[in-house]
Amino acid sequence: MPSARGAGAAVSACALALVTSCALVPGNATVELTFWTWAPGMEEVVALWNEDHPDVQVTVSNQGAGEDAVAKFLTASRAGAPPDLVQAEYQALTTLAARDAVADLTEFTGEAEQAFTPAVWEQVTIGTDAVYAIPQDSGPMMLYYRSDLFEEYGLDVPTTWEEFAEVGRQVRDEHPEHRITSFSATDPGWFAGLSQQAGATWWDTSTDTWSVAIDDEPTLRVARYWHDLLDEDIVSGQPMYTPAWNAALNDGSLLAWPSAVWAPGVLAGNAESTAGDWSMAPLPQWEEGESVTGNWGGSATGVARGSAHTEAAAEFAIWLNTSPEAVEAMVEHGGIYPAATEAREGPAFDEPPEFFAHQEDFYPIAAEIAEGTAPVVWGPNVNVAYETYKDAFAAAISGGTPFTEAVDQMQEATLTDMRDRGFSVAP
Repeated sequence: MPSARGAGAAVSACALALVTSCALVPGNATVELTFWTWAPGMEEVVALWNEDHPDVQVTVSNQGAGEDAVAKFLTASRAGAPPDLVQAEYQALTTLAARDAVADLTEFTGEAEQAFTPAVWEQVTIGTDAVYAIPQDSGPMMLYYRSDLFEEYGLDVPTTWEEFAEVGRQVRDEHPEHRITSFSATDPGWFAGLSQQAGATWWDTSTDTWSVAIDDEPTLRVARYWHDLLDEDIVSGQPMYTPAWNAALNDGSLLAWPSAVWAPGVLAGNAESTAGDWSMAPLPQWEEGESVTGNWGGSATGVARGSAHTEAAAEFAIWLNTSPEAVEAMVEHGGIYPAATEAREGPAFDEPPEFFAHQEDFYPIAAEIAEGTAPVVWGPNVNVAYETYKDAFAAAISGGTPFTEAVDQMQEATLTDMRDRGFSVAP
């Protein structure tokens, strides 16, 4: 297995060459950059850059994550005082670009694209070829299951969603106190990832206008599938990350969790007593023999449009996410799953997560799964779609109404918001 230090060498060498060869700093002045991020351990990573680049110094500022971080960055941008660099979740990046808050980095990216799969690079590309950030980490989805209970109950690990439903029925019928998993109305990113796997394309910019198709057939297929599972009492409607959900993971009431590569950390924190009882497998497929997955989570490093040092900031962003020493340090100190493809085979992944110490092939399987990540285009108002999801699906679960109606509400709210904000949207 090649080491991460050797992986992506051509890309990192190019990036570093650009850093050293470009006249980024006038005279003897020192460029000072500020980086808003929430990634743990980023201070240790940035220290490596600062040591080797005395003329371009980066200061880390932890500003949190999620919608609050996006709002804070937009406020700083409007006030004319943004940080030079910002960590942004993929689904928020188009919003930041649409509001002129992040810079187009296309002229600086050079060969950096080669470090990433097309599906990952597409998440930082808006329109046909405008690049607004450098991918940092990713969240390919997979299936986590209680392998101890699967063995005890004689359950087969499902490879298709049809088999998943069949196993769920077996669990319900033979072990009524258990359910195979839950459907959560509080996690739109989870539903978005499952829809991507099915082939959904919620937004598209392949023409001069936006198209919005949250109610496309792949998404409706996913909605109908999970509604039927809930209607048949095969899955629970328990939201994720609640005390009740944590307890169900610990006592085995829930036997599986379709999640992402970062799930071991959640399980270790929320279901500590079950260490060694879980295993990971590819996400069930819609068609036998396929190897497609969705993405839940992940982020990129963008440069504020108002930065006075765009080029220097862009070179730092490339170094951070493609150079072996930086990526290795982010994995070591922050526990991320890197977006850079070859870095996933580095020494940091020679051993499985401690919670999955028994599954020695955890990361090789994860790397194979990640290769099949479906492409996705994010729109400029993902927040509207996500907030509508929470309200509409919660109401559907409590009222017993079809999930397809909740999808229709997402479509209508998202489309209306884009038109109201002046976006050109195809009919």
